[in-house]
Amino acid sequence: MSQESTVPGEVVETAEIPEPGAVTIVVPTFNESANVRQLLHQITEAVPARLPCEVLFVDDSTDDTPEVIQKAAQDCPFPVTVLHRQEPVGGLGGAVVEGLKAATSDWIVVMDGDCQHPPSLVPDLVATGERANAGLVVASRYIKGGSRAGLAGSYRVAVSRGATWLTKALFPRRLHGISDPMSGFFAIRRSAVTAEVLQPLGYKILLELAVRSRPRRVTEVPFVFQDRFAGESKSTAQEGLRFLRHLAGLRAASPVARMVGFGLIGLTGFVPNLVGLWALTAVGMHYVPAEILANQLGVAWNFLLIEHLLFRERRRHRRWWDRAGRFVLLANADLVLRIPLIALFVHQLHLGVLSATALALVTTFVLRFVATEALVYLPRRAGGKPARERRTARRAV
Repeated sequence: MSQESTVPGEVVETAEIPEPGAVTIVVPTFNESANVRQLLHQITEAVPARLPCEVLFVDDSTDDTPEVIQKAAQDCPFPVTVLHRQEPVGGLGGAVVEGLKAATSDWIVVMDGDCQHPPSLVPDLVATGERANAGLVVASRYIKGGSRAGLAGSYRVAVSRGATWLTKALFPRRLHGISDPMSGFFAIRRSAVTAEVLQPLGYKILLELAVRSRPRRVTEVPFVFQDRFAGESKSTAQEGLRFLRHLAGLRAASPVARMVGFGLIGLTGFVPNLVGLWALTAVGMHYVPAEILANQLGVAWNFLLIEHLLFRERRRHRRWWDRAGRFVLLANADLVLRIPLIALFVHQLHLGVLSATALALVTTFVLRFVATEALVYLPRRAGGKPARERRTARRAV
């Protein structure tokens, strides 16, 4: 299954750390060949003298980063391991989860591979966690002694602060005591995290950890965000969209939140419906068939938003055309069911037309939400892994 080495500095391509140490430093990398040699040099200068360590690179690169790590590791006084993923599931956050699963040390420190996180802080992170009996220690730029100086340009500063404010507003309880949920630099006890419950999307893995499996005790240490040593930032507009999708998925994790989101998305569906109705009647189509066709535009709009914002993690249970077909049938059944319900409420409950219509809307909404969860997005069955995860695991081994 794995090849082990006791020779310091030798790189072993395996899914397991060769020698357990006091701390495992997990570094997710994507095309960081210009930075990893400097990073290993900084770790060598700062960490082993104060704390035994081992370094695990989880690499998704398309360049020569693994080869550069292998050469640079020959000068390191600690074990260095490379786990190269053929399929980068979950982005850099997914790479960190693979590192958490592979690590064997009691403490795991996660840091970036671009030298913006100072390795000299690694022993302090672990020591602070031991003194406070904490499960998670966050290196924060936003407490006294910390600084975001390494963020290049006012635009990135504004984006970082805006993302921090948004996440803390959406998760006030789960992020209580964490001033920098966007930090990619932290230490966590291996016993405090269950990697199997994590479902990362993009590079903000600390947010995922804090929301899905936050340890009971959390503390922080300040750090100064350094300038990137070489290369360019991986923060792009596409990563920003993935981050927003991830936020929506985390916020919709509870059934109540999903129902609220389902209703809000349904309200937005009126816009394409009305636009379609206007366009079809403008070209001369009768309003009845025009309304039927325009309603399908609203259904399609709702399906796309629900797929990507509410049920992203459950899409694997059925093929997209199967999910789409079931969703369309349920959406149109809502229209068919609403009319007899209104008649029932008027004649049996003696409600007025407006009251009966409002009650029918609420009733069909709840039924549609429950049916969508049960018939379109079936929950994952216990004990099984998605096919994509099984493929990734076999390649890693």
